[in-house]
Amino acid sequence: MPQSFDAIVIGAGQSGPFLAARLAEAGWKTALIERTHLGGTCVNDGCTPTKTLVASARAAWIARRAADFGVMLEGGVSVDMQAVKERKDQVVGASVKSLNDWLRNMENLTVFDGEGSFVSASEVKVDGEVLAASRIFINTGARPQVPDWPGIETVPYLTNTTMMDVDFLPRHLVIAGASYIGLEFAQMYRRFGSKVTVIDRGKLPAPREDAEISEAIRDILEAEGVEFVFETKDVSVENTGDGVRLSLTAGGEARTIEGSHLLLALGRTPNTDALNLPAAGLSANAKGYIEVDEHLRTSVPGIWAMGDVNGRGAFTHTSYNEFEIVADNVLDGGERSLAGRIPAYALYIDPPLGRVGMNERQVRETRRPALVATLPMGKVARARERSETQGMMKVLVDAETKRILGAAILGIEGDEVIHTILAYMAADKPYTLLQQTMHIHPTVSELVPTLLGGLKPLE
Repeated sequence: MPQSFDAIVIGAGQSGPFLAARLAEAGWKTALIERTHLGGTCVNDGCTPTKTLVASARAAWIARRAADFGVMLEGGVSVDMQAVKERKDQVVGASVKSLNDWLRNMENLTVFDGEGSFVSASEVKVDGEVLAASRIFINTGARPQVPDWPGIETVPYLTNTTMMDVDFLPRHLVIAGASYIGLEFAQMYRRFGSKVTVIDRGKLPAPREDAEISEAIRDILEAEGVEFVFETKDVSVENTGDGVRLSLTAGGEARTIEGSHLLLALGRTPNTDALNLPAAGLSANAKGYIEVDEHLRTSVPGIWAMGDVNGRGAFTHTSYNEFEIVADNVLDGGERSLAGRIPAYALYIDPPLGRVGMNERQVRETRRPALVATLPMGKVARARERSETQGMMKVLVDAETKRILGAAILGIEGDEVIHTILAYMAADKPYTLLQQTMHIHPTVSELVPTLLGGLKPLE
């Protein structure tokens, strides 16, 4: 006889726990199923640990530059990787403990440790036990992709997950993938002291960005000693006993790269294969995602999918936003949806990239008359005062409505400053209001009106 619940939440990433808590607080008898660890990727091997490591890497970088600021350090700078990992583990451990203490002691909520799979559209099996509910919410996240390169099964490669166990300094870290995960680890480990080589099949890093932003990202990392190898294909790998050898072509020429360790950062695969979706009348698309409507509802009544598994967003904040949408719809009688959600995200190299809305290519595809402006970070007094003038600002505006269409801020505090632009976009206000607003000096934000003052037609 199945255990009966009002709701079942499969997966405890950034949607699942908060939705389960809201349901339980509303008096719903709720089951939360998690196979590995509460908090999902973000807390355990994504945002929280990597940004903690980024902070340690920045401390090392700043220490090495101390003399530039008139500060003298005797004896040089060294990095204790075991201490770095210990600090990371402490930060992660505190977050995980807080989640466990909160969820496992909540009235109306039962946490099941194990992997959930559908028995029917209203039943889920976990660790041999069947649970039943009329409403089921999927939040099972994603995992690192592993390429089918010849020899990959012979190499002890790393992923963003297994990198969390590293407490030593790789002599030469080869990173496959020049997108967000790969770039963050590249700069991080170069600052720790590793030799770092990044390979990618594209022509520039961060390929979803405009070319000048991608080029600026490359310049920042190359200036710190990161090596890039672009336009790669025909990759094969072999174990050399004390490391890994990659054979490939780059720009049409054969190359061999030998490193001590290989990190795969080639994208992520949604965790839908173990759910037994057909038993619920569901199916994944060609990329493994569960398709949903604007309210996160699947094609089967009573089943929702949130977070990485639905292909509608791949960030902690998009997943949490989807919890808010579902909770509003299911509990509050509201009509919140994905419609009108403005894309926003950040790349946490140092300095960071803050991004919102459309890039230039997307604006051009709309064929609307548009304005564009760019500004080097060297124009920002705060950046000069801190001797961190790398990067640039860019904004795109609808020439007729004067609404901001998108922006990128690659520079110090870019991940924070971008929210000013996001707020104006969400409020549907013209850029002129932001341009004419008095800002505080000396800040990074004060240059946003200056940026807007340089708008010219996008040709």
